[in-house]
Amino acid sequence: MHTETEESHLPQPAIISFVKDPPNICSLAGLACTLLAIYFTILGLYPAAMIGMIWAVAFDWADGLIARRMKGRIGSDRIFGGQLDLLIDIVSYGVTPAILLLSYGGFDPIFLPVAFILIAAAAIRLSFFSTFGLSHDAKYTGLALDNNSIVLVFIFLFETAFPNDTFKIALAIAALILATLNVSQVKTPKFSGVPRNVYLLAFYTILITVIYTWKLA
Repeated sequence: MHTETEESHLPQPAIISFVKDPPNICSLAGLACTLLAIYFTILGLYPAAMIGMIWAVAFDWADGLIARRMKGRIGSDRIFGGQLDLLIDIVSYGVTPAILLLSYGGFDPIFLPVAFILIAAAAIRLSFFSTFGLSHDAKYTGLALDNNSIVLVFIFLFETAFPNDTFKIALAIAALILATLNVSQVKTPKFSGVPRNVYLLAFYTILITVIYTWKLA
């Protein structure tokens, strides 16, 4: 077994070598789902976009679960995986909701400030977490970004129940509330670290997929 000192003197691995790490494969699968969500959002196929968004969360939670159960991962694997996760998070939970808001708003410039706030809050929150990590009581400071997608795909279930202009405003307000909570001092538990919550998310993901697939039919 290598010590930290020995590991620091090992040859620098190839960048692409980290792709074979199972948690990183899972993270990249989540990124693929995010890309599909962005693609369908731009096309205006929102039910398909919602499916992509919730599966991105599912893969995000799964990569952490896999990483914790793996043995023999060296420090560089953990550091690389953590950084990869953070970079994907800003796309999944910052950029994607911003594009969703802009697309649903018909790319009206009036929604640009809210879209910027969403992305900026995500960047600030991830930078804070990267610097300070969890609080002393093992909780997040501020609402974790994955909750943004979990909440938004639920809100979008009611999209047809309101006039288009009303739902645009409701979506913008929800986005602002989420962004505010992301950078707040509110302490929230680490939901993704509890097996029961993983099972609940799996059920929620399947349910959301079924509902939005039915909407696409």
